[in-house]
Parts: sequence; structure tokens; C-alpha cells
Amino acid sequence: MRFFLDTADLDEIQEAASWGVLAGVTTNPTLYSRIGGKLDDFQAHIKRICDAVGPDCPVSAETVAMTRDEIVRDGRELAAIAPNVVVKVPTMVEGLAATRTLADEGIRVNMTLCFTVPQAMLAARSGARYISPFIGRFDDISEDGIDQVAQIVEAVGNYDFTGSTVNGEQIEVIAASIRSANHVTKCALMGADVATVPFGVLKKMVKHPLTEAGIESFLNDWEKVK
Repeated sequence: MRFFLDTADLDEIQEAASWGVLAGVTTNPTLYSRIGGKLDDFQAHIKRICDAVGPDCPVSAETVAMTRDEIVRDGRELAAIAPNVVVKVPTMVEGLAATRTLADEGIRVNMTLCFTVPQAMLAARSGARYISPFIGRFDDISEDGIDQVAQIVEAVGNYDFTGSTVNGEQIEVIAASIRSANHVTKCALMGADVATVPFGVLKKMVKHPLTEAGIESFLNDWEKVK
């Protein structure tokens, strides 16, 4: 499993990158608004993120257009920011049509707000490079998000969709809307390719009380040696 950071905060991105664990970044309009982002600075901010993580880390930037032509237009503009930009497109009819066009033009798409196996199958066939099923939003309505993601991982793995994607690349499932380290554990066990996590969750993944107790014990014993 690879780890993407779900944020638009440059400080968080740079800190996670310094750990050597960051493989990509996902953003969305909500995350951008939380850092006080402005419309006229959006593309420049995406470029700053791309520069911070380097060309080998995909950076997902989301279109807010609702028609296929507008999504394609936005997708072209976003893809022109940097080679590692991936265009996030919502799972809907107009999004599927736009994804097919963008993929045919060599532009990678992350199909987001995916919740069911049928949606995932359509996204894969339309040419999406990444499919992002959301876990936490299922939990918000008292449904089992982990089970839904597991079904999507299994279903996508049953077929070879490389003929639909840009340059025949393998489709990957990004477990999204992750709220806890336990979500990450379950997604890793089911074989999700990527987990995109908030910085707070990434920090919690490092922690365990036995690790902290062990460190404290070692330090105390070292003081005795000194």
C-alpha cells in the first residue's frame, strides 16, 4: 500500500514528504477552502504542491464543473499545470463521458465520490486511472464503508482494465475519506492500492503506547548507564 496525503496544506505536505513515506497528494474544494485558498490562486497553489512532492508523486486536483464539455476543459487546464497532476472527476454520467475524452488525450483521471461496485466498474471502463471509494461517508450514515471498499477492490481486481487507461496503466483503488488508523489497517488487509489520509491520521499511524513506553524505558536505562 502507498500513502497519499489528503490535504491542500503545504506545511503538512512538506512534513510528510520529509518522513519518506509520501507517494502522492489528493485535494478537493473543501480542503482548499480550509487553508483560506482563493480562486485566482488555485492553479498556482496546485503547482506549488507539485513542486513540493516532485514529479513522481501524483497530485489530484478536482474539477467543479458539471457538464462533460466543462469538465474536459477544466481537466485540460489542470493537467497543463504539471505532468503529475491527476484530474479528479466525480462519479456521474457527465463525469464518465469526460473521463473517456480525457483518458483518450493522455490525461489521467481520479474518479472520486465512488460508493458502489457498479460505479467502480463504470469508472474503470471509462478510462479512470484511479478510483476513490469513500469510507468515512458510509460510516456517517451508519453503513459499513470498509465492506463497500473491499467489494470494489475485489471487483476491480477480477478484470484487466488496462486497455481503457492512459498508456495501458494499471487501475488503482484509492481508499479515501479515511478517519482512523484502523481504517488504514483494514484497507491494507483487503489489498487497496493506496490510502489517502489526513495529516492527523498519518501522525496517529506512527503512534502506539507500547512503542512510547519502550522508548521511555530505553531512555531511562540509558541514563543509568551514563
